[in-house]
Amino acid sequence: MSVKDRVIAIIAEQAVLEPSDVTMESTLDDLGIDSLGLVESIFAIEEEFDISVPFNANEPEQSDFDISSVATIVAGIEKLISEQAA
Repeated sequence: MSVKDRVIAIIAEQAVLEPSDVTMESTLDDLGIDSLGLVESIFAIEEEFDISVPFNANEPEQSDFDISSVATIVAGIEKLISEQAA
């Protein structure tokens, strides 16, 4: 399973949707994921990929981690995985 598919599965679970309902263009708002759901998603992603996401739940706009859409989240995670592997 690709990083993209795994991230979509985690986000879909948080949104109580089918993975097929989550597109790369979806925003967390589109999916009905609130700040608590976002934090739970980040924790699940960190656990799934054994990475640390540079995300401050209290100040998400201050983060270097772009959560504006599913695509940016996937890209950010792929970058963290490649940095960790280096």
